[in-house]
Order: sequence, then structure tokens, then C-alpha cells
Amino acid sequence: MRIAIGCDHRGLNLKRAIAELLAELGHDCEDFGCYDTASVDYPDIARQAAEALAQARVEHAILICGTGIGMSIAANKVPGVRAARCQDTFSARRSRAHNDANVLCLGEEVVGEGLAKDIVTAYLATDFEGGRHARRLDKIRALEQRQLP
Repeated sequence: MRIAIGCDHRGLNLKRAIAELLAELGHDCEDFGCYDTASVDYPDIARQAAEALAQARVEHAILICGTGIGMSIAANKVPGVRAARCQDTFSARRSRAHNDANVLCLGEEVVGEGLAKDIVTAYLATDFEGGRHARRLDKIRALEQRQLP
């Protein structure tokens, strides 16, 4: 699977650990930065990774900042993106199974490396269930296009 990965300066260490995990799992990564601890603006990284997803250059994205909140807010502004900030494996699995999330957001200051790796593994191992959840995704797409039922 091809996965975009990106972080701001507050998520650099966790991004490096997650990139190693993704390589071990056999996934290809497209790294959108940042690459050192110099301060950067997370919306810039989130936009680039989310646009790569929206353009189908990647199948999923993983974005990391201090809390995961900023990356999630920014990524969700790109049509077609369903970014979920997850702090546990249950939420990671549910974000995929029920919401067909295509972006996982993590907070380096919120979850440790071991838990973050478990979250990523659970997220990637879970498929969308479809069924009644597909109807709800259609409503989300309508919201994106401002075509409310």
C-alpha cells in the first residue's frame, strides 16, 4: 500500500518511528515532512498529504502533530478526506470499519511510540464494513458539496 506520512516539528520523532513500522510492514511511504525540529505550520503538511490522497497518489495518510487535533482539522478541509484522530486501537478500528477513514492522525504528546504503532497496525488491518455505514458516507459527501438532503 502507498501511504502518505507527514508531521510538524512536534511529531517528528513519532513520524520516524511510524515510517520504520510502515517499511517493516511492506508499505511504501511518501514523506511530506517535516524533516527536522525547526518550527513549521501543520496546515501546510496536512494539505499536501491530503491532496495526494484526494488525487489518489496514495491510498491512506498518517499525520502527526503534538495532539493530532490540528492535523485532523486541516486535513478534513480537503474534499474526500476523512481524517480521524485516534488515541486507542478501538477508535482506529472503528474509524476504518464505520467511517472509512482514509487519514489517521496521531499526537506524539498524547500517545507513546508503542501504542502509536498498535494504533497504526489496527487502522491498516481494518476494512470498511459498508452496509448502513455507506449511506452515512454518502451524506458526508453531500455535506462536502453543500448538497444537504
